[in-house]
Amino acid sequence: MANGLPSLALVGLPETAVKESKDRVRSAILNCAFEFPPRRITLNLAPADLPKDGGRFDLAIALGILAASGQIPATALDNLECLGELALSGAVRPIQGVLPAALAARAAGRTLVVPLANAEEACLASGLTVLAVEHLLQLAAHLNGQTPLAPYQPAGLLRQVRPYPDLAEVQGQSAAKRALLIAAAGAHNLLFSGPPGTGKTLLASRLPGLLPPLNEQEALEVAAIHSVASYAPLDAWPQRPFRHPHHSASGPALVGGGSRPQPGEITLAHHGILFLDELPEFDRKVLEVLREPLESGEIVIARARDKVRFPARFQLVAAMNPCPCGYLGDPSGRCRCSAEQIQRYRSKLSGPLLDRIELHLHVAREATALHANTDSGTSSAQAAATVAAARQRQEQRQGGANAFLDLQQLRQHCSLSDDDQRWLESACERLGLSLRAAHRLLKVARTLADLDAVDAIQRSHLAEALQYRPSSPTT
Repeated sequence: MANGLPSLALVGLPETAVKESKDRVRSAILNCAFEFPPRRITLNLAPADLPKDGGRFDLAIALGILAASGQIPATALDNLECLGELALSGAVRPIQGVLPAALAARAAGRTLVVPLANAEEACLASGLTVLAVEHLLQLAAHLNGQTPLAPYQPAGLLRQVRPYPDLAEVQGQSAAKRALLIAAAGAHNLLFSGPPGTGKTLLASRLPGLLPPLNEQEALEVAAIHSVASYAPLDAWPQRPFRHPHHSASGPALVGGGSRPQPGEITLAHHGILFLDELPEFDRKVLEVLREPLESGEIVIARARDKVRFPARFQLVAAMNPCPCGYLGDPSGRCRCSAEQIQRYRSKLSGPLLDRIELHLHVAREATALHANTDSGTSSAQAAATVAAARQRQEQRQGGANAFLDLQQLRQHCSLSDDDQRWLESACERLGLSLRAAHRLLKVARTLADLDAVDAIQRSHLAEALQYRPSSPTT
C-alpha cells in the first residue's frame, strides 16, 4: 500500500486510459458506499501480449473487485459480459465499439451489460439479452437480487431512413445514367470524366439509391465498423455507406492506420460506395494504396507488434476533369493547357489503378436548361427495380455480384462462343487491353446480359462493354 491507501495494479499491456481506470474504479466503489478492499489487488488483463485501451474495462473491474470481496455474489457474474466506463460518482458512461462485443456475446450465448446510451446499438445483435444500466448501484442491486433488471427492449431500431436523391432529377445525360445502371447491377467501379458542371458529382450521388438494400449480415458488418470507428452506427442504419473524402486526404486517412490501427475511408465504405471527386488531385501515393483492396476486398495494416485486417469490399466511383483547367475538347476552345501539363495531370493515375475500374465514361456538356424537363426520365425506384432483378439472377447463379467473380467463376459463367471469343481477343489486341482489363470487360458483359435477362453473353453485350474501356491506361 502507498500513502496508507489500498493499491490496485493492472497488468497485461494497459494503455494510459486503462491505467487510469484504477482511480475511477476506486472512487466509484467508495462513492457508492461499498468497501474498497484494504489490501493490494492485482488485475490481469489477458491475453498479456494484446494492448488494452479505452475505458470499457471499468465496469468489469469494479464488479470483479466487489465479487472478490464478497459484496456481490460471484456466481451472479457467471453468464455476464460487462462493458462501460465509470464516472467517479459511479455513473456508467457510454463507450465505442459495443456492437462487435455484442455479436461476440451472442455467439457465446452470454448476457451483455452495457451503458443505457449503448443499449440500442447492442440490440442490433438480434437474439442477444441486453441489460442496460446507468449506475453501478443499479447493477449491484440487480446482482444482489434486490431490484432485478428486465432485459432492454429496443424502441428506436426501425428508424426513418434518409431518402436518397432521385435519378429523375438529373436532366439529360442518358449515357451516364446507363453507366450508373450497369455499375449498380454488377457492383462495378466507375470513372466519370468531363468538363466542370456536367453533373459528374450529381450522378455519383444517385448511385446509392439504385443499389439493393443491405441484408442483415451486411448491415451488421457496416454498423460494427462504424461502432469501432466511434461513428454513431444507427444514424443511417441500415443504409449503404457513401463516403466522400476530400482530395487532400492522406494515405492513413484513406486506408486506416495509426499506432492503434483504426479503419480508414475504404473500410468505412464497406458494402457501400467510395466516391473520389477530382481524382487526379489526390496524391498519387494515396491512390496507389487502393489497388490491393480493390482486388482483395480487404486491407491489411502491419505494425511492429501485430497485424490488423479490415474489410474493404467497396465500390469505387470517381470523377475527374480531362485536363487541369477542365475544358480539353470543349467546342468553345477555351482550354489553354499544354501537352506537358495534360500529361503531368493524367500521369497521377497509374495504368494498374485504371485497369481496376471497369467503366470509363466521358460526360459531355449538354445544352443549358434552367427549367426542369417535364419528361424526367427513369426514376431511382424504376432503376432500382431493374438492378434488383439483375442482382437476383447473379445471386441465384453464383451467389454474389458479377464484379466479385473469381477466375474459376469467370470461366464458368462468362463463356463465349468461338466466334465471339476470337472477336473479343482481336478487339483487346487492337485496344492494347491487359488480361485483367479483358477479364473485367467480360464481367461487365455478363452484367449487361443479366440486365437483358438472357443466359448467354452476346456480341452486342461485348461491344457495349468495350465502349467503357479506354484504349490505353491514360486516355
